[in-house]
Amino acid sequence: MTNKAHILVVDDDLTSRVALSGYFETEGYRVSEAEDGAQMRSVFAGGDVDLIMLDIRLPDDDGLTLLKDVRKKSDVGIIMVTGRTDDVDRIVALEMEADDYVIKPFNPRELLARSKNLLRRVRAGRVPAAVDERVLSFSGWVLDLDKRGLQSPKGEDVRLTRGEFELLSALVENKGRVLTRDNLLDHLNHREWDPSDRTVDVLIGRLRRKIELNPKDPSLIMTVHGVGYVFTGAY
Repeated sequence: MTNKAHILVVDDDLTSRVALSGYFETEGYRVSEAEDGAQMRSVFAGGDVDLIMLDIRLPDDDGLTLLKDVRKKSDVGIIMVTGRTDDVDRIVALEMEADDYVIKPFNPRELLARSKNLLRRVRAGRVPAAVDERVLSFSGWVLDLDKRGLQSPKGEDVRLTRGEFELLSALVENKGRVLTRDNLLDHLNHREWDPSDRTVDVLIGRLRRKIELNPKDPSLIMTVHGVGYVFTGAY
């Protein structure tokens, strides 16, 4: 790569951290390491990190706390990494706007593929918009498919994670059509999902909190009980 993406690996386990860093360096990335929250903050303060691979269990601040702190000020790509298979951690991480989640042990090639996809999203958001933009509008909102951005009726930019953007794009482009959870999962980065995966429901909840007048009584994204969701496009 002529312009190497910068990946920050945060893991208190030396063996895991070195192995992961070495793998991505071999693939042509620039990699920094941190064993705890303090070191992570120090590296991140440099301002040029493109992607963070963040372990949930750390000796000082836990990964979820660090995720929350980063999301207050940055759209950097974040993949949560953990040795636990508990669904609660995964769902909480997604609700707190992590972009992805992997469980140890994982296949390095799969993590590489996910990282490449996420880095494309991160870098696309930093590139000036093309002259011929693809834009979708609904109820005063503007969804820019090329810039991967969302603007509110008040003209304010609303930050979307990769998953939120992909899901909202699918819903808006299929306005009036009922989409099952399987339909929607197919739009999420073409990943393989467990049939019982709750990712869609988590993302729908997050989108409603961002675009609905009343998230508890939604009118844009409607639930079709026993089937899935339908986007109405109007309050």
